[in-house]
Amino acid sequence: MPRMQFPIQRTSRLGDNPLSQTQNTKSMAVQWFPGHMHLTKKTIEDRIKHIDVVIEMVDARLPGSSANPMLASLTSKRPSLKVLNKQDLADPACTALWLAHYNGREGTRAIALDTTDGNAARRLIAPCRELAPTRGESMARPLRVMICGIPNVGKSTLINRLVGKSAAKVADEAGVTRNEQRLVLEDGFYLFDTPGMLWPRIIVAQSGYNLAASGAVGRNAFDDQEVALELLDYLKPHYPAELAARYALTEIKALPSEELLEAIGRSRGALQAGNKVNLQKAAELLIHDFRSGALGRISLETPQEYARWLAEGKQLDAERQLRKEELQSAGHIRTKPAAKKTAPPKAIPRSRKPAR
Repeated sequence: MPRMQFPIQRTSRLGDNPLSQTQNTKSMAVQWFPGHMHLTKKTIEDRIKHIDVVIEMVDARLPGSSANPMLASLTSKRPSLKVLNKQDLADPACTALWLAHYNGREGTRAIALDTTDGNAARRLIAPCRELAPTRGESMARPLRVMICGIPNVGKSTLINRLVGKSAAKVADEAGVTRNEQRLVLEDGFYLFDTPGMLWPRIIVAQSGYNLAASGAVGRNAFDDQEVALELLDYLKPHYPAELAARYALTEIKALPSEELLEAIGRSRGALQAGNKVNLQKAAELLIHDFRSGALGRISLETPQEYARWLAEGKQLDAERQLRKEELQSAGHIRTKPAAKKTAPPKAIPRSRKPAR
């Protein structure tokens, strides 16, 4: 299974790795690109030839981090509708910034949705028709729309609202939908659903943490305490009042994240023998409170922040690749030999039983 990598910023909490020591940045390899995601990629490549509009659902709390960079090349620059889902959990001010950011792009529209609202889901039909005005006028020329998104972004819930029944499996867990579905939303409007898909390697460190915090990554693919500490690093300066209200704490900004996580665990009763805080349980509680909205309406990035993280990630990735090539040239890393092409084995004729 190919590895998804999260570049890690916290050098003090991880072991050394000579391949990833670029400006004190390390990388933690995470196993989360299951086989069915390879099939999804192939499905999108085949289907896009006959698609007029692509809907990409992103998490309104982390729109940049939850947008799949592979889709840009896979969808061949088709008109795009960005759906910022779970807006009821996101900071309204940040959501407004992201809507303006996406609506300023050529060939792109953006709307914010809360998929628990049965009426709001149908709002995506009108912008799709605007993006492809010559399609959908008749059954002979239907509007063909493909909906994509990362795991656990809410596609299945949205589709069930659209068709008025449980057509797609729903679960608060990454990687539930596994097969493509075709739905007829109204006359001349076909919607092709695809399973949630991530990408093999994340070069933006903060995106990896944000995706893990949101539930887009499989539960066994990251360390809860590491993600919780990174989450607190962002929440302390941006949402101190929400933390204080939820956990009945004071002086939020002054506390190091490690001590704050311990205080949260003690506040929520996550204790073990000897009255010590169970940090694993405290991390799970914090992550759950963020995902469920118990902390309040919180967003983890703005367009400006994500643009800065992306630029830094690209630079660090280039430096890491250069370092890897230098180590290969020096003989410290073996270069993987190219696979040899072998002729297929000759078929062995079956012996025929003598006729009776």
